[in-house]
Amino acid sequence: MQPITDIQTVDVAIVGAGIVGLATAFQLSVRKPDLRIVVIDKEDGVARHQTGHNSGVIHSGIYYTPGGSKAEYCRKGYRMLLDFCERYEVPFDICGKVIVAVNGSEQIRLDHIYQRGVANGLTGIRKINRAELAEIEPHVKGVEAIWVPQAGITDYNLVARKYLELVTDQGGQALFGAKVLDIRPDNNQMLILTERGHVRSKLVINCAGLYSDRVAKMTIPRLALKILPFRGEYYKLRPEKEYLIRNLVYPVPNPNFPFLGVHFTRMIHGGIEAGPNAVLAFKREGYSRWQIDFPELWETLAYSGFRHLAQKHWQDGLYELQRSFSKKAFVKALQGLLPELTENDVQRGGAGVRAMACDVEGNLADDFLIYEQAGVINVCNAPSPAATASLAIGETVAIKALQQLDS
Repeated sequence: MQPITDIQTVDVAIVGAGIVGLATAFQLSVRKPDLRIVVIDKEDGVARHQTGHNSGVIHSGIYYTPGGSKAEYCRKGYRMLLDFCERYEVPFDICGKVIVAVNGSEQIRLDHIYQRGVANGLTGIRKINRAELAEIEPHVKGVEAIWVPQAGITDYNLVARKYLELVTDQGGQALFGAKVLDIRPDNNQMLILTERGHVRSKLVINCAGLYSDRVAKMTIPRLALKILPFRGEYYKLRPEKEYLIRNLVYPVPNPNFPFLGVHFTRMIHGGIEAGPNAVLAFKREGYSRWQIDFPELWETLAYSGFRHLAQKHWQDGLYELQRSFSKKAFVKALQGLLPELTENDVQRGGAGVRAMACDVEGNLADDFLIYEQAGVINVCNAPSPAATASLAIGETVAIKALQQLDS
């Protein structure tokens, strides 16, 4: 991999070495192998943030609005991802999951989820009763559940590394440790100023994740959204208690809160994660309760969109914050699905930070947001299931990029 010095001219510069940026680079290199591509990232390697802290779930698409971009990208990207993992020997396991209702009101919402799954073309999903649930997950309790055979697990860090490896095999490059300082027009091209020199490119693609709004504002000064960082914290089942969960166990989501709720996930390399909660991170890359960036925190708190959002969800937000500081409260939430779990059965695990795009009215974007203008494509919102759908999203962005380059 050749390092880029002072100034180099390329065809496409991609900001962000997460899974969406690297999938885009891969899809470009497949479609046009002689394209000069560089992936730029401020970190020292790939997948250092959202991708590298992902739980590894391969999503089936059951939750998403039929006909919406999340549903379409997930369905298409799911098959593309499995084909990719098979071809390049990236480990994965289509183990299936259960979505569990624990009372009558949740059964009504469970039926809505089931109908969405049917509308989204999932085959083999079915409602199961308590006895059938006990056969799949003997220690999980509920009144009814949905069996989703398409769900699985993988290692998205390995997927991302393989994307980059294939790009560099085609002559692409990576520039790490190069925080982007500015992007500006330069004689019908774009000049990207970084901490490791400058790159001149015909086209810039912004896939900067938690900083995608800041990078976008370099070319869209009046961008009408802001990324809000929400940390998701996990516990791990102690090794001697891993028998309590066989694969993937999810609750019925709270329809009034924009997160799926705490669940159990078997990891591809072993172990069971339990979580995550969803609390405001005090810095955009704040993986600990104790990491605070005061300018970033003030930027979030001063944003009208955040204040509107907090006003709508303050009760749920306080509950999530309680679970962040109280192991007892966290385990109590987990006991809704796994009643025999005790505080001694779990230990603190890792954490991730979700990038949530929010408008000034406090509405969180529920779909992928891709803004295009001459010389620039900004991917400003790529929430879950972006990892599952990465090749489908990358294909869309790559097609847009080639249309610009060929015009």
